[in-house]
This record gives sequence, C-alpha cells and structure tokens, in this order.
Amino acid sequence: MIISKPFTAWDINGNMDKTKLLNKTTRSFLSYAIVILLASAPVFYYISEWLYVYETDEVLIFHKQDFVKNSRSNFSEAELQAWNKYNHNIEIVPDMGIQKDSIVGISIFDSTSQEKEPFRILYAPVTLNGKKYTYIEKSNLVEMEGMVISIALMFLCIIFVLFIGIIYISRASAVKIWKPFYDTLHKIRAFEIDKNREPHFVPTDIAEFDSLNKSIEKLIEKNTSIYQSQREFVENAAHELQTPLTLFQTKVDILAQSEGLSDEATTLIDSLNQDIARMNRLNKNLLLLSKITNDSYLEKARININILLEKNLDFFKEQGASKNLSIELDLQRSMYLTTNTTLAEVLINNLFMNAIRHNLPNGNIYISTDDRQLIFANSGSQSLEHPEKLFNRFSKENPSSQGNGLGLAIIKQIVEINGWDINYLYKHELHYFVISFQ
Repeated sequence: MIISKPFTAWDINGNMDKTKLLNKTTRSFLSYAIVILLASAPVFYYISEWLYVYETDEVLIFHKQDFVKNSRSNFSEAELQAWNKYNHNIEIVPDMGIQKDSIVGISIFDSTSQEKEPFRILYAPVTLNGKKYTYIEKSNLVEMEGMVISIALMFLCIIFVLFIGIIYISRASAVKIWKPFYDTLHKIRAFEIDKNREPHFVPTDIAEFDSLNKSIEKLIEKNTSIYQSQREFVENAAHELQTPLTLFQTKVDILAQSEGLSDEATTLIDSLNQDIARMNRLNKNLLLLSKITNDSYLEKARININILLEKNLDFFKEQGASKNLSIELDLQRSMYLTTNTTLAEVLINNLFMNAIRHNLPNGNIYISTDDRQLIFANSGSQSLEHPEKLFNRFSKENPSSQGNGLGLAIIKQIVEINGWDINYLYKHELHYFVISFQ
C-alpha cells in the first residue's frame, strides 16, 4: 500500500510562528532598556570613582590650608618631629623643591593588608619659622573602591527593580489599552459572511480603534450586501434555468428519435445532448451550493464512513474503467461521523469523481481512513501551479477539463459547515486530499 503513516496526520497549513504586537513592542523596550542598563553601569562606576577622587583631593587641599592657617610660625624641630610621629598620614619634611600644590595617585605597599593599595598624595610647599618645608598628606582610596562598588550594586538593584516595575506596568496597561483591538480581531476571525451575523464591536474611547471599528463595520455591511445580491442572483438564475433546460432536453430527445436523420444531424444531436448534460450538472451544482450555504441540510445522523465508501466502490470502479484505474481501500477502523446523510454522500461522490477525472490512464486511487482522517490520493504526473485556488468556485487547472470547477468547491463548503478541515498535498507523484474530522 502506498499510503503511509506520515501522510495520515500532518500539518500542511504552512503556518509560521508570529510575534504578537504587544510582545514585539515589549521586546523592543527590553532590548533598549538592557542596552542602557549595560552602558550606564560602567559609566556610573567611573563617574562615581572620579567624583570620589575629586572630593578626596578637595579634602587634602582643605587639610593643608587648615594646617597653614592654624599652625604656629615658631614650630621647633622637636615639635615637627613629634607632629610627624603622631600624624600617620601627614608629614612635614624639608623642602623638596615643590613650587605649588600637586596631587598624585600611586599604589603603596601596605604592611597591614600585605598588598599594594591606591593612595592620593598631596605635595605642598609651606613656610615655618621662615624656613621652607614640604607638606605631604596621603589618603587611602581602598574605602573609596568599596564604597563605589556598594553604590554601584545598589544602583543596579534599584535600576533592576525599576526595570521590572516598568515592564509589568507597561504590559498591564498595554493589555488594557489593546483589549478593544483584540476584541475586534476575535470578532473578525469569527465572522462568516454567509451566516448573516454581523459583529458588534465594543465601544472604545481610543480614537484609532474607534475609527478602525467603524471602517470594518462599513466594509462588512457593504460586502454582506454584495454577497447577498450575488447569492440571490445565483439562486434565481439556477431555478429559472432548470425549466428551460428540462424542456430543451425533452425536445432534443424527441428530435433524436426522429426517423431519417442524417449522420451529420445525429452527430450534432449527440453533441447537444453532451452540452445539455453539462449545463444540467452545472445548474444542479449551483443549486446544491446555494442549499448548503442556506443551511438547508439541517438533519443529521450518525454515519459510518467506511460503509459509505464500500457502498459506492463498485459504481466508481465502473466510472474509472475507461481509464483502467485501480481503486484500493485501506479502512483500518470504522469511522463514525454525525452529519447530514445527503451531504456525506455528496462529499464521497465528489472526492471519487475528482480522483477519477484528474487521474492518468492506468493510474491508481488510494483511499484510507485513520483515526479521525479520510484520505483520497490519486496518481498525477505533476503538481498544481496554483494550489491556493484549488477550492475556488469555477477554478480549473486545466481549461480543457470536462468538469465545471464546482466539485472541490462543494467539498470545501461541506467540510466548512461541519467544522472539519481539508488540505491538499502533492508528494511521490500523488495528489492527496486529507479531510480531518474534529
């Protein structure tokens, strides 16, 4: 058997994962916020470090100025030695040739921590007892580094909390703001023009959404009116054509039974009969589509699809005999459906006729049921150029085909009113029609 498991359950809708508008805007905001956060953290650290160093230098200058202001001019050498002994960070040394205040940053080995630590050192000229000295004061920056890191971490925590809060608030507010839009979208998706149920949109105070709803309402109203006019025209035309077609067929039959007809007349009458039969099929299909659209087939019953397939098998084998077609059934289990009996028969008949009409001489037809799927596959030499138009009314891939382009449209209509799905796939030189029952 050619039909294999991979073709009994698959998704051939070609759906792509889409990003919701709310997620997309939030994602853009997140990306921007992360970039700003990553960039601001080192900038904040270096600015804090610079400010601390600047303030440290200011304190060193202030200490020097305070020393000059409050120190006695008659400092003795013994007092200077005592000053240097009891002031660990300040030292008064003989003139080192320093002409103006200067501050440098260096690393000095600290015996307590047993490692080098950063310091800021001030060298300033001072005069005591008329003698020039150099004022040296140093300030350890280790505390500064710890403080800056602590501030930076605190800053990051605050930014993170703020960041999460903004995201939460923006999403919560966005959900509320966009609610009318999603309500409109949901109602548009559920709208069916042939059901005569126009959607009623929720009133909103957002100008853009209100304008969108009004535009959609006008569009739906206009298209519904056009659809109703077209449907009424098709119904009326089909009904009006049925009587003339019947009379025409009767007159042609009477003419065909006349005696003394020439071969040319007989050929012409046969051609007329074929054309009338084709017009009758087209008219009946149009009437059938009209009845399906108008929910004329409301009565439903529990139907065994396998029995329905086997019941029609012999008839369609005869229909395919002219092409020497081979029809194979693979009915793994009984499949029961609740639907209208007439529509179920029309569905099976049209699937059979489509597989026969568009098959190759000496071709094959494979029919299988599996779980909740019905699969028809027929041989074919090439894929369709426009598979997206396959189920459109009057759509024919081959203009010379004897069909009227309504068979698959009727199948599609029956599938939709029952809430089923139908998909088409071409693989391994086989055309697959897969109906999935919900």
